[in-house]
Amino acid sequence: MTRTNVVLFRDIDQPFVFDIRMYNRPYRLEFYDTASPDNYALLRPDFAVICYAIDDRQSLANASVVWRKEVARNCSQERNDIPVMLLGLKRDLRVEGPAIIYPQEGYRVAQEMRCDRYAECSALTGELTDEVFEDIARTAAKTTTEVGGLSSAPCNVM
Repeated sequence: MTRTNVVLFRDIDQPFVFDIRMYNRPYRLEFYDTASPDNYALLRPDFAVICYAIDDRQSLANASVVWRKEVARNCSQERNDIPVMLLGLKRDLRVEGPAIIYPQEGYRVAQEMRCDRYAECSALTGELTDEVFEDIARTAAKTTTEVGGLSSAPCNVM
């Protein structure tokens, strides 16, 4: 198993920019943490990631009831086909118990939310972070055409 060095991201460093190469083409991914409602309504992303903590049932309920609707309302005005991923965080905290959300339940909720992707990872240990990032990059890259992106800006990930 490959472990990734955990990088500390601070809110003042936003957007978090990653320049990558995929399919022999350069891509720029810009990640925005939108936990505060101050700026997210101004974004027009090409891909949205809705996160929840696997040890907090309320965060999954908020993802389903609040954030999915916010993405649909604020991010789909110009394009109604942006991919959406439901991402379970804090995978390292998974232990058996009634409060823990297992992958099957998270996947079921993602289907109910009509998300395009579902994944889990742990930023603390780095478990599955490479795979999640790669999945985000691949899915975002599919939003481009032969002549370039469907939008004129870099691929924004919310």
